Amino acid sequence: MLFSPRKPALSFAVPALICLAAAACGAPAPSSQPPAAPPATAPTNQTTLLAEIKANDAGQLAVSEEDGRFLRVLVATRGTRRALEIGGASGYSGIWIGQGLRQTGGRLVTIEYDPVRAKEAAANIARAGLSDIVQVIAGDAFVEIPKLQGTFDMIFLDAWKKDYKAFFELTFPTLEPGGVFLAHNVVNKREEMGDFFDAIGSAPGAWSTIIAPSGEGISLTYKGR
Repeated sequence: MLFSPRKPALSFAVPALICLAAAACGAPAPSSQPPAAPPATAPTNQTTLLAEIKANDAGQLAVSEEDGRFLRVLVATRGTRRALEIGGASGYSGIWIGQGLRQTGGRLVTIEYDPVRAKEAAANIARAGLSDIVQVIAGDAFVEIPKLQGTFDMIFLDAWKKDYKAFFELTFPTLEPGGVFLAHNVVNKREEMGDFFDAIGSAPGAWSTIIAPSGEGISLTYKGR
């Protein structure tokens, strides 16, 4: 197993991370969903929009730019078709994921607990021209996730750290074989989630590792076929 919960591996270079995401994790099973339609209106320049969201992120809830770029490449290279994000904040990471899904014809459901941030996320995603790709749900993810139909081939978790283990146990059964479960802040906030490390490290048929495009860290758990 490529996983050490107490001493996260920080020596990976970014090219190696891309190889890990695209090759070692494999491609998900084909989806029957139709390709995404192009946006109905011309989007705001996404580079400018992302910089604006990041500049206004007073609570520092958004992922780093490096992590966002990694998520976009991961989504595109794996051919992700149906993704779930838990903890959407103001839509920053949702836009990066949405960019990758535009290439694959996939969809993202992102859930944000705070109604004000959820409204901001929906507005930012609309400005990015990704409303046809990304669905924003305002509410408690523990309540909203059981309402969702079907399975996912990628799950990205960036919520309250004390809830990571519970979210993993709730959503991992909905992850398709060959899919990946990712969790953010596993390096800089690792002391807050020891039980989560135990859970992903002992999940039957799963392989886990920690990667660090930035100093925040992302755990990546692959669900065996």
